[in-house]
Amino acid sequence: MARPELFVTPGYGQKFHELLHFSQALKIGDRVEISGQGGWNDELEIPDSIASEIELAFENVQRTLAAAGAEWKDVVHVNSYHVGGFPPIVNQTIAGLFRKYMPPPIWTQTGVEALGLPAMRIEIRVTAILE
Repeated sequence: MARPELFVTPGYGQKFHELLHFSQALKIGDRVEISGQGGWNDELEIPDSIASEIELAFENVQRTLAAAGAEWKDVVHVNSYHVGGFPPIVNQTIAGLFRKYMPPPIWTQTGVEALGLPAMRIEIRVTAILE
């Protein structure tokens, strides 16, 4: 059995690792699992626009996948967690980013009351399988 490897995303991931003692990604064999990524910058600031927050969350997923040797094209499953419901801009933005980054994944959306940072409205967690 392959030995698990843990990865910390450079920048914001190092802050989370120091503050909350968790890793951003886990690789076991050809499978990569990442923790939920929000639409924050390296200072953990979140944009006012929900579309910008979603775009930044996708960029952070990409950064975290790269730390573990994966890419969006390797992603097979997406879980997204949403505060504030599902206004049309949310699904439009996510679908557009799916088209930009990857083949169609399986996707589960879940509405939640709150996320890890008070200003967060979205968090994205993925599973990737390396070729």
